[in-house]
Amino acid sequence: MQRAIKPNKESRIFAVIVTLLGLWSLFYMFSTDPGAASDLGGLITIAALIEMFHGFRRAKPDQRTLAWKTAGISLLMGVFLINADLFMDRALTIMVASLFIFDVFIYSKHALQESDLAKKKKDWLAAAGNLAVLLLMIFLRERGVHIALAIAVALRIFGITYNILTAEIGRLEDVSEDLMVSMKLSDNKEISELAEEMEIEESARADIDKYWIITFIVVLFVIHVGRMGLDRSFLGFLSPSVAVIGDMAIALIISYAIIAPLTGGIRSASKSIEKSLWRWVQEVPKENRRTFSPRGLTAAALKRRLRTRIRIRKAGYSFQTAVRTGLKVGLPLSALLAAIMPVLGMSWYFDTENWASGVWDSWAAKRTDEWRSAMSSATNKIVSANSFRLLPQGVNDKDDFSFVVVGDPGEGDASQLVLKDMIQKVAEKPDVKFVVISSDVIYPSGAMKDYERKFYMPMKGVTKPVYAIPGNHDWYDALEGFAANFYEPDAARKAMQARINKDLSISSTSRKNIDEMISKAEFLRDEYRVPTGFQQAPYFQVSNDQFVLLCIDTGVKRQLDSLEMSWVKQVLEKSKGKFVMALLGHPFYAIGEYQGSMNPEFQKLHELLRAYKVPVVMAGDTHDLEYYIEAPKNNDGHIMHHFVNGGGGAYLSIGTAMAKPGSMPTKDYAFYPSHDPLVRKIEANTSWYKYPVWWYTRQFDGWPFSAEWLSAAFDYNVAPFFQSFMEIRVERSTHKVRFIPYSQHGRLRWSDITSTTGARSNGAGMNDLVEWSIPMGH
Repeated sequence: MQRAIKPNKESRIFAVIVTLLGLWSLFYMFSTDPGAASDLGGLITIAALIEMFHGFRRAKPDQRTLAWKTAGISLLMGVFLINADLFMDRALTIMVASLFIFDVFIYSKHALQESDLAKKKKDWLAAAGNLAVLLLMIFLRERGVHIALAIAVALRIFGITYNILTAEIGRLEDVSEDLMVSMKLSDNKEISELAEEMEIEESARADIDKYWIITFIVVLFVIHVGRMGLDRSFLGFLSPSVAVIGDMAIALIISYAIIAPLTGGIRSASKSIEKSLWRWVQEVPKENRRTFSPRGLTAAALKRRLRTRIRIRKAGYSFQTAVRTGLKVGLPLSALLAAIMPVLGMSWYFDTENWASGVWDSWAAKRTDEWRSAMSSATNKIVSANSFRLLPQGVNDKDDFSFVVVGDPGEGDASQLVLKDMIQKVAEKPDVKFVVISSDVIYPSGAMKDYERKFYMPMKGVTKPVYAIPGNHDWYDALEGFAANFYEPDAARKAMQARINKDLSISSTSRKNIDEMISKAEFLRDEYRVPTGFQQAPYFQVSNDQFVLLCIDTGVKRQLDSLEMSWVKQVLEKSKGKFVMALLGHPFYAIGEYQGSMNPEFQKLHELLRAYKVPVVMAGDTHDLEYYIEAPKNNDGHIMHHFVNGGGGAYLSIGTAMAKPGSMPTKDYAFYPSHDPLVRKIEANTSWYKYPVWWYTRQFDGWPFSAEWLSAAFDYNVAPFFQSFMEIRVERSTHKVRFIPYSQHGRLRWSDITSTTGARSNGAGMNDLVEWSIPMGH
């Protein structure tokens, strides 16, 4: 049995930590950071884990269950907030509010079932508190989502503090005896003795189970290292470690969110049958029961059931036992899931090797601006309108020229390789002078170890200079792989060392590692004959007297550091009167929506480009081909043409194709692939186990997420492919710039894509080749 005691020193320490987390949350009321929701999610997740851990110390089963339920709701709330960018419009607020409503229901139900008056009042108080937070969220919604969420999260965390301080703490004494009392079998000598014997056996097995679990984890780590590779960097070691932690998390979820509720429900529903069977078995003395008889086999089944009850009860009394039991049950299934998930085609969701990208995204998002500034400053270049200018042979002030832009290529699978021959064919045309990779050169984390398979092999045969601007995935390894391959060797060395210095040398990257990466890049460059290594920064310009290609790195959070912004403004100022094409890492318009509002700094960049009357903005990041005509604003007469050019190899985006025509952000637009061919491919390849997801996506646009976020669930690397890239022809002879899209079959026709009349060339028929032609004096 257990003897309830008052909150101990451990509980008070937990309460202090959780209170500090709540106070920290309140500061986000004054934040303008677009990542505030994600940070709040991290804080409430920590608080939820503390409450979940403390739940194992609660005195009674119903108190433990209540603690785990409310902690689970807080944890789910944290997951929603951490992934705030994935939700549509108001869906995040609705989901968080729904969790508060559900918690009101749980506490109210528990209060109605509680016989102790003091505990009943406590439960009603908790229900009222959650209801008050819900009403507060509704009241503050119009003043700003971040204000409502910050207060709601803070109050939720303070509620966890209250629960910890007022909970009755239990002390483990006798699991078997407690189990017999709860089953009302404490007077049954045979079963009580059997339960005590099993408890001793389970305790004796603890060390064996630990050894088995540790061995399993080590094997999983080695498997992940084998599949992910190891480049002896901090990222190289940490990525498979994150994957293993993910495997363990999935194991615990399988054990306690799936198996335990199912088996628990069955046990609860069949409790009376179990007691009846015990009585029937015990009608014959133990020594007279035959092993292979109906009674003997029933006794064996009941013993297994009793052992399961003891394991679960021990897990309920001890956090360490709970983790050990959960891993023991769930790890084999978690390993099986990790093994087959790439085959199921949903690897970006459940393959823990890709979960590391989420960790690096959060890490890099907070550091990118500082890294970029430090790395660019290390070149000792004076920031001016002429700095970071590249001079490809053949780009001059008298001849026409072309260049190729390929967006988001780097997954190294069939979707990337299907474009290989066409990119090579177009890039080798005499008028093409260089190639630019725009965004996400290498998935999932920009690592040096992936460059041979995902860049050099697919680009083999391209003999023109290849430049690049990084995407968010390229920043996940602090831009080391990108710098080693695309920077001049000396600039790469200075830049990487500057990044290390900025981070106070806390990473494992050393001068030796830097030299090895640069040497490896030089070796691959020579081996595959792909010309790279010309840049001094992740941004650059190519220009002549009439045209400027302004390549802008928007990092992870869609923003520029002050040094890059100063450079952009100076280039724009000097380029007045020229045709400026801005090539960005992220688009302003994509998936049938305006993306500029995702970050105030990103919107300011849009306004800056408009102020300088930039006619064309192109970007990757979204994995398809899109075109939008942004009409003049404030009667300035300036038309902006927006291209999404990210179909170079990554999994196909479906958000635009699935969008409703009436919801498009501009009057005139075009996109590829079109709705019907895309749907036919998905339906031809979607297996039965994913069809409900596809049905839901079609019917409800994936709410509360979006069809776009679910794109990776329908990533089928089989024909027909809908990948694309673009050739840009700068023709001073005709005084226009032509934008020509290609698929793996060659130039696209208007019949291949969806377009409005205003988005097509004047008089173009559906069988004509797709081309957008914009006058240089536009």
